[in-house]
Amino acid sequence: MKNRFSKICLIISLVTVLPVCSQEIQTGSDVAVTDTESGKVRGYIENGVYIYKGIPYAKAKRFEAAVKPDAWQGVRSSTMYGPVAPLLTPTTSVQDEIEFVFDHDWGYTNEDCLNLNVWTPSISDNKKRPVMVWIHGGGFTAGSSHELPSYDGLNISKKGDVVVVSINHRLNVLGFLDLSAYGEKYRHAANNSILDIVMALDWVKKNISNFGGDPNNVTIFGQSGGGAKVNTLMAMPKAKGLFHKAINQSGSFRTAILEKEDTQAIASETLSILGLDASSVDSIQKIPFEMLVDASSRALKIVEKKMREQGKPVIGFGLDWGPSRDGEDLPYQVSSNEALALSKHIPLLIGTTKNEFTPFTNMKFANASEAEVMAHIKNRYKEKADDYVKAVKKAYPNDTDPKDLLYVDTMFRPGAVEQANAKSSLKDGADVFMYLFTWQSPVFDGKYKAVHCMELPFVFDNVDLANHMTGGGVEAHSLAEKMSSAWINFAKTGNPNTEGLPEWPSYNQSNTATMHFDVKCEVKPQLDKELFEIVIGN
Repeated sequence: MKNRFSKICLIISLVTVLPVCSQEIQTGSDVAVTDTESGKVRGYIENGVYIYKGIPYAKAKRFEAAVKPDAWQGVRSSTMYGPVAPLLTPTTSVQDEIEFVFDHDWGYTNEDCLNLNVWTPSISDNKKRPVMVWIHGGGFTAGSSHELPSYDGLNISKKGDVVVVSINHRLNVLGFLDLSAYGEKYRHAANNSILDIVMALDWVKKNISNFGGDPNNVTIFGQSGGGAKVNTLMAMPKAKGLFHKAINQSGSFRTAILEKEDTQAIASETLSILGLDASSVDSIQKIPFEMLVDASSRALKIVEKKMREQGKPVIGFGLDWGPSRDGEDLPYQVSSNEALALSKHIPLLIGTTKNEFTPFTNMKFANASEAEVMAHIKNRYKEKADDYVKAVKKAYPNDTDPKDLLYVDTMFRPGAVEQANAKSSLKDGADVFMYLFTWQSPVFDGKYKAVHCMELPFVFDNVDLANHMTGGGVEAHSLAEKMSSAWINFAKTGNPNTEGLPEWPSYNQSNTATMHFDVKCEVKPQLDKELFEIVIGN
């Protein structure tokens, strides 16, 4: 009886311990050590994936172009995320429910923030794996490589046998204040933020083989501001050859970037507010960041007012930081024919979520009656109100709640369609694949729908890590299996078709083939063309 009891205890202990062992984290002085140009780095191994965090890929003095980092002796420990770019407004409070959904990790800030993270299945088997370089969102002013739990690269690296890289780079005033009129060392200041990303891609080209990656098969992918950065890189001659495929998630905007005369005016106003001029401009490198933010923010408003008075278009909701056509690093407007030609042979996967920001902008209608919804539509669209309702119902015939008429994104998707139309029309150009993420999250009674960022846990196969956003249910896991496989296949081959999805044709203006990611995934033609015609012209 005693022996039998002992055997039972042993079986129980094995059943209990074995799953834990499969998740064992391996660390040590000789664990996960590999080379970079600057010196050796040591990471750790989790669930069979080698992980490295906070590796410096460059260094930079304030407002100057980045250069290679200093070399180091010995082995550099690389097990924790590095510093992130300073924010214009430090986070001191959050909205409870919304923060629950997004579950941010704000990190710690430092101007010395040019670092990256790597996930790879192996560093010693001589395989050349596809490389997926993640570029975070947050517009051009905020965000970081590890801001959201979705961004963790372990699951997609292990599942797809790919190398995942995520990066931090300069943002806001530090990345875009155009001091080019004040000396050679500030020559590239207008676009330092994007040039930082080019430096990171150059690091990938020269170092990623030491992490099991193929420098000749690199995909850049980003969401929101990260998607806009993808577009910017596609228009940048210096980035040509550093990546081979591109994915833009909710990052196509139907606006032009600023011109040099405008960005130099912003810099001039900033210096004036700070009491500086050409002879004392270098003092700006030592001014406290908070003073710099205050002065440059005031300068943006001054220049915006002048631009409006001159009849110049102002980007978005107001003048803000971002890339500009400086004539050298960015010689073209991002959506120009010249820019499209530059990236003609880069396959593109592009799309948006169904609802994007509408769950926030229309939150006041969460408990509205049908009469209140229809009254708002009538007031907003006047004589086109009936056409608007008809167009929304054509685009989404399965939506029956009157409030759904107000929750359809018409800010992000029109830009994605416009970009897909333009790129797919290039003669002998690479394929374009279009998607629309329509799956509705059950979190908080479904009020956040397919909100901005909702597709990210599915792309990275991180439904459980981001369960505050996804709910973590069986339905979500099933969709994540399909979406993450599609992104992996696109990174490998330039084609996202995968088992579990219907055949996904490349997009063109005739078929307008769009993969709708939902409980049931379907390819449909563009159904919201009439809606866009009403909304954009209104």
